[in-house]
Amino acid sequence: MLFLLLAVTAQAQIGDTTYRLSDPMQEQRAREIGKELRCLVCQNQSIEDSDASLARDLRRIVREQVEQGASDEQVMRFVHERYGDFVLLRPPFKWSTLLLWATPALALLGGLIAIWRARRMAAPAGIGPTELTEAERQRLAALQGDPKA
Repeated sequence: MLFLLLAVTAQAQIGDTTYRLSDPMQEQRAREIGKELRCLVCQNQSIEDSDASLARDLRRIVREQVEQGASDEQVMRFVHERYGDFVLLRPPFKWSTLLLWATPALALLGGLIAIWRARRMAAPAGIGPTELTEAERQRLAALQGDPKA
């Protein structure tokens, strides 16, 4: 039973070997290409990191293209033409992807504006450092054990 348990975990470490290429150089190229392609199901993983069935299909397509002798650019273009800009983990900069590229800057700007407004609103509301009254000073001195209190 222990042997079976270890065999299952070893298989999980190896990953999906169904569509591995026999040539190690081609397999390495296919993996590098796959790391540049987004899983359309997971959306935050490359097809090499995803276990989704669509990612497996895309890995198979990439490996078939590599095995047929296509260059890296040809494989990327092949997949890009069929699935659009979203399949690329680094989409090209153009008008249709402008919002995608601008989102981090817009989020930073929005955060800075929110901080600025929060600080601006806090000052008139009386939030911040204030002076102690004479009674509060005497009470504080008494609590600290000051003999003058």
